[in-house]
Amino acid sequence: MSVVGFDLGFQSCYVAVARAGGIETVANEYSDRCTPSFVSFGPRNRSIGAAAKSQVVTNCKNTVQGFKRFHGRMFSDPYIQSAKSNLVYDLAQMPSGSTGIKVMYMEEEKVFSIEQVTGMLLTKLKETAESALKKPVADCVISVPSYFTDAERRSVMDAAQIAGLNCLRLMNETTAVTLAYGIYKQDLPAPEEKPRIVVFVDLGHSGYQVSVCAFNKGKLKLLATAFDSELGGKDFDNILVNHFCEEFGKKYKLDVKSKPRALVRLYQESEKLKKLMSANSSDLPLNIECFMNDIDVSGKLNRGQFEEMCAGLLAKVEGPLRSVMEQAKLKKEDVYAVEIVGGASRIPAIKERISKFFGKELSTTLNADEAVARGCALQCAILSPAFKVREFSITDVVPYSISLKWNSAAEEGLSDCEVFPKNHAAPFSKVLTFYRKEPFTLDAYYNNPKELPYPSDAIGQFLIQNVVPQASGESAKVKVKVRVNVHGVFSVSSASLVEVVKTAEGEEPMETEQTAKEEETTTEDAKQEKKNDQPPQAKKPKVKTKTVELPIENKSDWQLSSEVLNMFVENEGKMIMQDKLEKERNDAKNYVEEYVYDMRDKLHGALEKFVNEADRDAFSLKLEDTENWLYEDGEDQQKQVYIDKLAELKKMGQPIHERYMEAEERPKAFEDLGRQIQMYMKIIEAYKAKDEQYDHLDELEVTRVDKQVNEAMVWMNSKMNQQNSQDLTLDPVVKVDEIKAKAKELYTACNPVVSKPKPKVEPPKEEKTENGPVNGQEGTESQPCNPDKATPAGTEQETAESKLPQMDID
Repeated sequence: MSVVGFDLGFQSCYVAVARAGGIETVANEYSDRCTPSFVSFGPRNRSIGAAAKSQVVTNCKNTVQGFKRFHGRMFSDPYIQSAKSNLVYDLAQMPSGSTGIKVMYMEEEKVFSIEQVTGMLLTKLKETAESALKKPVADCVISVPSYFTDAERRSVMDAAQIAGLNCLRLMNETTAVTLAYGIYKQDLPAPEEKPRIVVFVDLGHSGYQVSVCAFNKGKLKLLATAFDSELGGKDFDNILVNHFCEEFGKKYKLDVKSKPRALVRLYQESEKLKKLMSANSSDLPLNIECFMNDIDVSGKLNRGQFEEMCAGLLAKVEGPLRSVMEQAKLKKEDVYAVEIVGGASRIPAIKERISKFFGKELSTTLNADEAVARGCALQCAILSPAFKVREFSITDVVPYSISLKWNSAAEEGLSDCEVFPKNHAAPFSKVLTFYRKEPFTLDAYYNNPKELPYPSDAIGQFLIQNVVPQASGESAKVKVKVRVNVHGVFSVSSASLVEVVKTAEGEEPMETEQTAKEEETTTEDAKQEKKNDQPPQAKKPKVKTKTVELPIENKSDWQLSSEVLNMFVENEGKMIMQDKLEKERNDAKNYVEEYVYDMRDKLHGALEKFVNEADRDAFSLKLEDTENWLYEDGEDQQKQVYIDKLAELKKMGQPIHERYMEAEERPKAFEDLGRQIQMYMKIIEAYKAKDEQYDHLDELEVTRVDKQVNEAMVWMNSKMNQQNSQDLTLDPVVKVDEIKAKAKELYTACNPVVSKPKPKVEPPKEEKTENGPVNGQEGTESQPCNPDKATPAGTEQETAESKLPQMDID
């Protein structure tokens, strides 16, 4: 089983795997542990990751990035509409109303859903994990920001399915970081002691998340989270880009934003400058050659100026910090440590503000870039039976308060009830009780839209079907189980009809709207899902109940239907095949090109002595023709054409190369054979000189060996002489394989004869050897013990008795 954690970032991704040695972050095919979150579409294939990022300037309209925040959003969403104007690529509306990405792929216009594009990125990360683990990968844990809503989470889950991944848990980035921090700590307070409070600040490329966590030995409990989804590394990049756009407009009269390619390059350079300013406070240059209209541009900036420009952004740092402390009702002195992670946490002004707020030095014990992926891999290891991991329980929180509303049984209109307040423990199930005569609908929504990063409070509709009145015509009791699961997704997980079979009078509550109302809003908490899996039993002793499971229809806008999902899975499979075929085609083309260059060099180098002039000229001409063909008609051919072309060249080149290889290896083969012949000759001489080491050998056999050794020597000498007089441009008289075969034949014939061992002479037997010392006793005295040794061990008494005679003798 695979144990893998994916940190699916806005700008870059990390893959961590569990192996016998522990958790490690693995590198991609470029030996880089960071894989850019880019997908590029071309006329024949897709490029994903680093290969796609390298096309961001040359193929900017079809290279997509920064799509993580489009999950679970309608195309009409104000966020999408405002983001659209800043993108180099195009967005389009999907048939379902959600957001899609419009690109040219395989020379036709295609619109891919956000789930498909994230699925492509996950396919790449899955390949990276598979090549590191050398086995197929399916089970994994994937990270999402803690502020992702239900819709966004469902969308990411669908993307994982498209990539053929079985996501065991969708883990909040902040929670992954707390696990990576806590599981290795040996000095946490005991479960009954006061917990250790740590604040985690994660400032990534696209968002800012803060969480406060309580640690005890073997467990962590998140107390509160806060975020600002509009504060991240990219917002600092935007300020730099806008500054230079303005500067270049004045200085060079250039309208940078009118040229996507120039804008992309400016973003790349601004990001580099931002990183340099984090390390240096002096003036730093920004130079771009041939930026626009063949004009070179340059500018400069220092950290102080940059911080002034970003004053508005920096002022937003404190809000979430204050918010988590208030939510968790903590004072600054309660905080044991403040741990910071995320790429943008390296900006000095941000560190300064966080440190000042808590009045303490910041802790950086975790790897700022890889902590999330490592936490995900640890969670996957905990969930997987393939690894034994220290017991560690994780209690997450519900980020936004969730309510249900429904039409009440009497004609009173809508009723509602908050089922999960903000920061409620998760995963968690609750049971609600309703009194109904017919099917009814529950609407789940976020009841405080101000908390959400954007205005979309609906979660989904759940229709409880097959509800019928009791036999007496009264309303039936319906128990509904609602759940926030490990992925942070809300659902109505089950509903059951409780039929009451009365055995005593007056047990049933009066069927007034009042009692129904109370029952509806009372919730029976079930701390653990396991306990709750049994149908709820009636509390009253004399009432028998029978429960009937009810079907639930889930009308979520965000879960892709199984038909659409299957179609996306199939399409991803086809695109993977297309990428593979294109890679093979390119490889076949590259092999031809490599062979041309390799042979051209060697014909005037190592192979020169092994080809006559006429053949060399013909082959050189053929290589030159092939090179010209590669850049003209052969630019874009089928794989087989390149394979045939290579075979054609090798027909001329192979014999030359073989002659060279033979000449290289022949001296050693002759030397090995000669050494063998000499060894056998020495043994034969020793035998003839009556050496006692060989005097046991059979004379007839030794004579036969003598004859074979002489024959081999004659063969070798004649072949060496013939070969030495042969021209190197001709095929060799004798091949290395023949020489090796001769050596093997000689060994098979001679070795058994000359290495025959001397017969052993046994010394005369002494008497009574079988009655020799036994158990340290000598002679026949040990005999009373022998029968006991043969019998299987009996009771303790027997063994004690068997020792008695020896004691008597003593």
